[in-house]
Amino acid sequence: MMSPSDPDNPLNWPIHRRIYVSTVAFAFAFVVAFGATCYTVGIPQVVRKFDVSMTNAILGLSLYLLGIAFAPITTPHLSERFGRSAVYLTSLPIFSLFIVGAGVSQNFATLAVCRFFAGFFGGPCLVLIEGPLVGGFLVAAKGWRWTQWVTLMLALAAYLLGLGMPETYQRSIMRQRAVRLGLPPVKLAKAGSGETFREMLQVTLFTPLKMLVTEPIVIGTSLYLGFNFAVVFSFFISVPVVLGATYAFDIQKVGLAFIAAIVGALLACFTSSLIDRLTTPRLLKRRPDSMIDLEHRLYPAMFGGFGILISLFWIGWTASPKFRWASPVLGTFLYVWGNVSVLNSAVPYLFDAYPPAGTLSALTAAASFRLVLAAVLPLVIIQMFQGLTGAWALSTFGFISATMLPLPWILFIWGSTLRARSPYNREMVALEDHASARMDSKKQSTGGMASGVQAV
Repeated sequence: MMSPSDPDNPLNWPIHRRIYVSTVAFAFAFVVAFGATCYTVGIPQVVRKFDVSMTNAILGLSLYLLGIAFAPITTPHLSERFGRSAVYLTSLPIFSLFIVGAGVSQNFATLAVCRFFAGFFGGPCLVLIEGPLVGGFLVAAKGWRWTQWVTLMLALAAYLLGLGMPETYQRSIMRQRAVRLGLPPVKLAKAGSGETFREMLQVTLFTPLKMLVTEPIVIGTSLYLGFNFAVVFSFFISVPVVLGATYAFDIQKVGLAFIAAIVGALLACFTSSLIDRLTTPRLLKRRPDSMIDLEHRLYPAMFGGFGILISLFWIGWTASPKFRWASPVLGTFLYVWGNVSVLNSAVPYLFDAYPPAGTLSALTAAASFRLVLAAVLPLVIIQMFQGLTGAWALSTFGFISATMLPLPWILFIWGSTLRARSPYNREMVALEDHASARMDSKKQSTGGMASGVQAV
C-alpha cells in the first residue's frame, strides 16, 4: 500500500480531482444500469417485432444480467494487471459495440446474444431505477430500438467524460510511477486476487462457491440480497403489466410511477446515514477502545426488512380496481426503501466480516449470486401472475421474505461468534502471528525495503 503521506495516494488528491473520479465512475455504472432497466419497457414491442413469447423477450434482460454476473469474478484480476482506469476505458467501448448490435438486430437471436455480451463487458451495475422512467417516453415516441440508442448516447457521453480519468488503484500507481521514473520494479505484497491463473480461479470462483455453502454469514446475506435483487427486477416486468391492465396506464405513466421507487431509494440512503450518525456516538461512549462491533452496522437491515415484508402484501392485495393506483405505487416506494436499507447495511457488514484474504471471495459470492437470481426470477414472474394471480404471487414473495426477516437479527446476536469460528478469520490470525514473529527477527531488512518503496 502507498504511504498515507504520499502525494500520489488517491486519498491525498485535491477534492476536485476526487469528485471528478467519483463522477466518472458513477456515470459509467449508470450507463450499464440504464441499459438493463431501459430495455424492460420495450419488451412488449420486442414480442410483436420478433414474434416471440413474453418469456423469450424477457431473456434480453436476463442474459444482460447474467453477463454482468461475471464482472465480480473477472474485474479484480483485470484491475490488478492493467489498472482500473484502463478497465473502465476499454470495457465501455466494447459494451457500446454490442449495444449497437442489439439496436440494429433483425432477429431475436442476435438481440439476445448482443444483450448478453453488452452485460458481460459492461461490468457492475449500481443505479437500477432510472431506466423505466426515461424509457417509457422513448418507447412511446420512437420504438424499442431507441432504448438501445439512448444507452449508446449515454455511453459516449460517459466515455468522453472519463477520458481524463487518472489511475486510482494504488498498486498500479506505484508500478506506473516506477516505470515513469526509470526505477526498478516495485516489490509489492502478493495481490489479494491472486497472481497465477490457478490462484485467480481459487479466489473469485472456487472459494466463493465454497463460501456459499459453508459460511453462514455469506449464505444468509447472499440469500437475502439475492432475493431482494430478484424481486426488484421482477418489478420491472410486472409493474408495467399490472398498472396497464388494472389502471389502464400507458407506457409514459408507467415510467412516471417509478419515481416512487427513486424516492424510496433516496430516503433509504438518508435513513441509513441518519441511523449511523445517531448510534455511533453513543456506542463509542460505551467502548473505551473506540472499537464498535460490526454487527451494529445491521440496524438499517433490521428495520428495512419489515418494509420489504409489509410492502409485498400491500402491493399484492391493493393492486386492484377497488383501490386507487396510488396504493400499489406507494407500496413500491416502501419496498425499495426496505431493499436499499438492507443493501446499505449488509454489504458493508460483509466487507468487514472477513480479513482481506476472504473479503474478495465473500463479496464475489454475494454479488454474482444476486445477479443470477435477478436474471432467473423475471423469466417466471408472468407465469406466476397468470397462475396464482398477482395477489398470491406477491404474497408468495412475502412469505419468503418473512423467512428471511430474522437474518439480520440473527447476525446481530451471533455474528461475532460466527466470524470468530470462520476458518478464514482463524487463518488470518495465524498469519498475523507468524508475520509478527518474522518482523522481530528481520526488522532491519524490512525497514530497508519500506524505505525503498517510499522512495519510489
